[in-house]
Amino acid sequence: MDNKYRLTMQGMTKHYLGCIANDGVTIKIKHGEVHALLGENGAGKSTLMKMLYGVVKPDQGDMFFNGRVMNIKEPADARELGIGMVFQHFSLFETLTVSQNIALALGDLAGHSSSLASRIRKTSKRYGMPLDPHRLVSTLSTGERQRVEIIRCLLLDIQLLILDEPTSVLTPQEVDALFTTLKSLKKEGCSVLFISHKLHEVIELCDSATILRGGKVSGHCIPKNETSESIARSMAGDSTLISNQARRALGAVDLLTVNKSTAPHKMHCLHVLTVG
Repeated sequence: MDNKYRLTMQGMTKHYLGCIANDGVTIKIKHGEVHALLGENGAGKSTLMKMLYGVVKPDQGDMFFNGRVMNIKEPADARELGIGMVFQHFSLFETLTVSQNIALALGDLAGHSSSLASRIRKTSKRYGMPLDPHRLVSTLSTGERQRVEIIRCLLLDIQLLILDEPTSVLTPQEVDALFTTLKSLKKEGCSVLFISHKLHEVIELCDSATILRGGKVSGHCIPKNETSESIARSMAGDSTLISNQARRALGAVDLLTVNKSTAPHKMHCLHVLTVG
């Protein structure tokens, strides 16, 4: 297997009852590359990532990491190889601190509890995502909670970071901070697999992209050489009408009419209410 690729997933296939989620999918990611995995909802992106991370067992296909065959039975196996994943929906306990959540998620890989807080501070500061390890998760914003998930991965000196719709819960300022972190990881040789529906972000950040449609690979591209429309067409198919313009429909019949409404202190009933 060619060692220039950090990850190769070849011929990946997964069947469910009445559905082929992935049908012979192949994806290759180079060292120090930010690679986008694109596709409409139901295209097979999540299933492919779950097979990579050991959450789902493939029916067919081979996976190679740094040129060696991968035998991943569970997420712990992926983490030991140097693969980290941040899911779209966080898995954090609100009544525990940042440090406690990370220790619980990593198990033995978290190291000694006495040094974990210091490592969290050091790593989060290094990548521009400062975190207080002693804060309760319940007091953190959504963006800060995502930081916990990312720092959990970075504590393992990962070689491949998988991000599933990471910007869907972030403010524009938090997106900028995340992109700065990802670019720093890229400079250090870490590969990033970036799953997103926000094509302008993909064009800004990603070096290459694999596009899925109906469980199969429908194309590859270099996002910076494309437009959002051209990428969307590859995702949806040439015969699909693509437009961001929506016609506003005006109804001919009033559905609700309120007349002579009053609101006294004890909130008596409305005087007249008719529903058409």
